[in-house]
Amino acid sequence: MARTGRKDGMIQVKVPGAVSSPLAGFKEFVFRGNVVDLAVAVVVGTAFTAVVQSLVKNLFTPLIAAIFGKPDFSNLTFRINDSVFRYGAFINDLITFLSVAAVIYFVVVFPLAKLNERRARGEVAEPEAGPVVTDEARLLAEIRDLLAAGAGPAGPVVPGPVAPGPVVPGPVVPGPVGPLE
Repeated sequence: MARTGRKDGMIQVKVPGAVSSPLAGFKEFVFRGNVVDLAVAVVVGTAFTAVVQSLVKNLFTPLIAAIFGKPDFSNLTFRINDSVFRYGAFINDLITFLSVAAVIYFVVVFPLAKLNERRARGEVAEPEAGPVVTDEARLLAEIRDLLAAGAGPAGPVVPGPVAPGPVVPGPVVPGPVGPLE
């Protein structure tokens, strides 16, 4: 926490990353990517729900009515003592649920699954590649191999400027240590 003094002698504490005002916090919350994506998904989902319900109400329900001879089962009831059981309303809701599930499956899920299957069939698995070796690592490996084989440099080693770069750890090659000439 960073502390800053104020003219009235009070200490003001500022927390890094803290929201300065409720309005700024609300703005940050609303404009986050995931909140906007969620809002779009809800709106599109609501519109899609209306389309599916219309399809069930205007196409599937009349089709079921044509097959069974009754467009609405909500009047079907039975009584036990003074209790009325409206099993017809349950049948209507069950038919609606199954119709909506069938529409979602056959219009959205099944075609997307087939599309993904076709895409996967066209892809060829790439062979696993080994580790990527940089030019510097390849050169160091060659130097190591030459030193291990006993082929040293052709002439004396003269110290010079060293190019900046990362230090690459490698095997320590034992050998004579002496002054450079």
